[in-house]
Amino acid sequence: MGMANPNTPVLVGVGQLQYRIKDLDEATEPLDMMLQACEKAAEDAGNPSLLSQVQSVRVILGMWQYENPARYIAEKFGASNVQTTSTPVGGNQVQYTVNQTAIDILAGKFDLVLITGAENGYSSAKARKAGTTLKWRETPGKYDAIIGYERAEHHANEMAKGIRQAIQVYPMYDNALRYHKGETIAQHKKRVSELWSRFNDVAQGNPNAWIRDNYTPEEIITPSATNRPISVPYTKLMNANSAVDMSAALIMCSIRKAEQLGIAKGKWIYPQAGADGVDHSNASIRDNFYTSPGVGITGNRALSLAGTSIDELSYVDLYSCFPSAVQIAARELGLEETAQLTVTGGLTFGGGPIMNYVMHSIATMVELLRANPGAKGLITGNGGNLSKHAHGIYSSEPPKQDFRFENVQAEIDRLPSRETLAEYHGDVTIESYTAMYAGEQPSIGHFACLTPDGKRVWANTQDKALLQSMTSEEFCGRAATIDSDGNIDVV
Repeated sequence: MGMANPNTPVLVGVGQLQYRIKDLDEATEPLDMMLQACEKAAEDAGNPSLLSQVQSVRVILGMWQYENPARYIAEKFGASNVQTTSTPVGGNQVQYTVNQTAIDILAGKFDLVLITGAENGYSSAKARKAGTTLKWRETPGKYDAIIGYERAEHHANEMAKGIRQAIQVYPMYDNALRYHKGETIAQHKKRVSELWSRFNDVAQGNPNAWIRDNYTPEEIITPSATNRPISVPYTKLMNANSAVDMSAALIMCSIRKAEQLGIAKGKWIYPQAGADGVDHSNASIRDNFYTSPGVGITGNRALSLAGTSIDELSYVDLYSCFPSAVQIAARELGLEETAQLTVTGGLTFGGGPIMNYVMHSIATMVELLRANPGAKGLITGNGGNLSKHAHGIYSSEPPKQDFRFENVQAEIDRLPSRETLAEYHGDVTIESYTAMYAGEQPSIGHFACLTPDGKRVWANTQDKALLQSMTSEEFCGRAATIDSDGNIDVV
């Protein structure tokens, strides 16, 4: 092997923090959480003073109100002439930003980049309950650039039926998956709760996980006072947990810069390859609800660009906003569902700080790869309703060739999609469904249906008897009729 390219990108510092406050007067605002995570990452790299030399500060968009926190962070660390960036919405944005940062470093555009993000969902929820609001510092200014792309999460036909949130769509994917696999409701509940319990097991061993208590599969799937039903078939413990105060930071540089900064080689983790692409970008036009070709194409492209295969990976973190996302990604990538599919415990137990979860999975992956020289890991990011994908392969070993990245969009766009109708009256087959809870009772049911000629149409119900049946019976595959008001009558 020849001499490594001096512009080869490496991750050299990672930091993760949690803020478990008892009282609101202890609350730390996200800006300070980011600053502390950056300091922790610089300490991890073994060179706290490097923060004054960063050339780009990349902040992942949060649920906060700052204008340009990246500029504030750069100034706080005494870094001058710094590029400042942020991202659009999506759980894919951290990995997408890391991929783009690796490209920028390899091209010689920057040699030292700071990536950070934070959320205060826990203290914000506490403040809402107390009827008060938290303080935010002013960070005026515009970003120099936005890294990433916008895609509409929902189709107008979904939104017309009140389907505007991930918690309404992912359970429909899980119900469709169950029917596709030919499982009974009881078999499906057992399998999915066991999957989530394995994620909980990983969280118990992760010092940076938000929920480290042990939950049995039965406790995860069974509604209780602390585990309310959200949407059929999911309880609260099967949803991403955004009620967390968590921050993270990553420091990336060229190997030339790492040597100049005196960062020990044992700290270096190489992003080897990355890929990204967007599945048909909403549920209305997907070919079906139990596959995600984009995950398979994106992940397999990243693996082939890194010259490796799924069997050679020691660690995998599949984006885990909901159980359906993990099951579908595992199927697409050829991973056994019983394998260890998370390094953190996932967005329920590890913690789901909105767009910033993947920064925690990458930071944890870096620590695991340092402790296991020669091992390789896959990180997957997912935004929208299992639509926006960004994947990365990491190792403590330098890549056989320079970092490689590909956008696989053209390949995804060639795949079959489905026509969707705004209005339809007549006979349909139920493709999938969910019932959304208000308190302990289901309050509205959403159905994805197929017309006799295979077009997709949405329908709702607020019929109490039908809603009750939806919590315990299989509705996929059943014949139904949609009336002129868009309500459904199931045969």
